[in-house]
Amino acid sequence: MPVILAIESSCDETACAICRDGQILSNIIAGQAIHEQYGGVVPELASRAHLQNIVPVVDAALKKAAVGLPEVDAIAFTESPGLIGSLLVGSQFAKSLALSLNIPLLAVHHMQAHVLANLIPRPADPGKGGSQGVATAPMPSFPFLCLTVSGGHTQIVLCEAPLVMRVIGETLDDAAGEAFDKSAKLLGLPYPGGPLIDRHAQGGSPDRFPFPEPQIPGLNFSFSGLKTSILYFLQSHLAADPEFIRKNLPDICASIQHRIISILLNKLHRATRETGVRDLCLAGGVSANSGLRKAFYEAGRRHGWNTFIPPFEYCTDNAAMIAIAGHYKYLAREFSPMTVSASARAQW
Repeated sequence: MPVILAIESSCDETACAICRDGQILSNIIAGQAIHEQYGGVVPELASRAHLQNIVPVVDAALKKAAVGLPEVDAIAFTESPGLIGSLLVGSQFAKSLALSLNIPLLAVHHMQAHVLANLIPRPADPGKGGSQGVATAPMPSFPFLCLTVSGGHTQIVLCEAPLVMRVIGETLDDAAGEAFDKSAKLLGLPYPGGPLIDRHAQGGSPDRFPFPEPQIPGLNFSFSGLKTSILYFLQSHLAADPEFIRKNLPDICASIQHRIISILLNKLHRATRETGVRDLCLAGGVSANSGLRKAFYEAGRRHGWNTFIPPFEYCTDNAAMIAIAGHYKYLAREFSPMTVSASARAQW
């Protein structure tokens, strides 16, 4: 029953989780509101905030899990990808802690951890426990496909085992999260804009303003053309009516969100036809988008897929996903040397 202490610091969340035998005992996250005034994450400010937050966050995770440091069997941390300064804070802390405790170190790929968030055990819906205790929610069977969507990545991953994954489709330019955030900026919405588009879209008509869907061969994505079409669309309508955005904000947001989601799910549908895989997962920060979650489940019912999405707290950047990845690495004895280095970019 290995106990893993996991640290996530790839961007602007400082997080620590404690995992025992694959069960998440605690998952503490400290955000950084300072970036809101700049309209995006400022790397130097993020690094400084990580330095301030990491000790209190680790302490809080240990206390919530009721685990002492002598009980920890290994330290997992995000090695890549991400902001290099932020990664260095987490990696150096993890290496120092592992060295002081004389326990193994587990370097984790951030996007692979997002995929494995779908394997975190969690309770099923209330009332399904029966006489045997609390039932766990169903999890995908191998092989499964995972659509990973975040601010910097959009990928379709074929996962054949916890540590055997292959990217079969990815974005050629912007990621889906960037498409949301850049569209929000064009609309004059504050940072972070993606969740605000989701919120406004709930009161709008997704068919009001049709935006084009790029025709990209294979399983790859492209969002730069969509972003450009949204820019020209807004410029044209604002020239005729300076109040156009204010008068039509819910419909504009719903139409933008509808097109981004259709691009994602149409490619995912193609991936199921090419691979024959029927267990499908979502992962990454954008999988917290309510419109995408609803459309994903509806597509699953329509096409006969088995669909899985982690709970909201495991979709955005968090240490629980690093912990479950570290758990499987520990079982496979995939330990990292103390010379391992953080990297802003990394090969899959």
